[in-house]
Amino acid sequence: MTYFDFDAEFTKFLHAWLEENQDKYDHIEQIERLMPDLYERFINSPADYLKGQTPRQYFESIPDVPRLLEMMKGYLMSDVPLPDLLPLQISSFGLQAETPLCEMLLNPNAPMEARMLCVNLLQDIGSTRLMGTYIAWQQTRQEDDELADYTLESLEEMGEAALPFMLEALEEANDTGREALLSVLSRYPGTPGVYEHLIRLFDTRPDRQAAIAAYLGRLGDERALPVLMERALDDHVRYLDYIELRSAIEALGGEAPERDFESDPDYDALMGTD
Repeated sequence: MTYFDFDAEFTKFLHAWLEENQDKYDHIEQIERLMPDLYERFINSPADYLKGQTPRQYFESIPDVPRLLEMMKGYLMSDVPLPDLLPLQISSFGLQAETPLCEMLLNPNAPMEARMLCVNLLQDIGSTRLMGTYIAWQQTRQEDDELADYTLESLEEMGEAALPFMLEALEEANDTGREALLSVLSRYPGTPGVYEHLIRLFDTRPDRQAAIAAYLGRLGDERALPVLMERALDDHVRYLDYIELRSAIEALGGEAPERDFESDPDYDALMGTD
């Protein structure tokens, strides 16, 4: 299969247009405002390298999602940039694309970038089929896990439909997964059990106290105030963590204690002191 470099072709199209119209515009800002329109002209202009088809027609002529996905995978494994039109054409199939997207996402041998794109495309078409799988991946996730990060964003996009299943998953999740799930659940004040799980994690993961404090502030449960105040007064708290603690305290209507961090290297670096 030939993988056409549509980015390079657009650059050629743009250079030709600029040469033809260089006397009509005085400022680069004028050109920048025209870029969406120029790109639209490009994708609707017949091209010799596509045997007279426009770039839009080229992708629209591919009749099914599996073939488009194979093309997407091929682009990602080549040195040619993935054309914007390709994932857009996949998502245009709506829920008809759901099954092949799920199959590629669940294939451990597929390129990771392709799997992550499948997560985004499933989100674009409004699919919730893999909600349970996404939650299970959170339960056993590691700190650095790009695929789990992408699926967490999708769980957040699924909204309240995912809440009961995420709550149920908290007990069996490792600490990293529990924090990930709670980062979404904290967006729903009043959800039973979320406060208790966050406070427990706040005590057991001092290395993550800044992030968890932010979730507590977002949750809006004032019961967290004394816990946050006590931690903000701890002599072992670093300046950068204190900033998040202070923000959470203020978000809950409290007033953070004043602290002196002049001996903290992070404070020195931020303030420009010696």
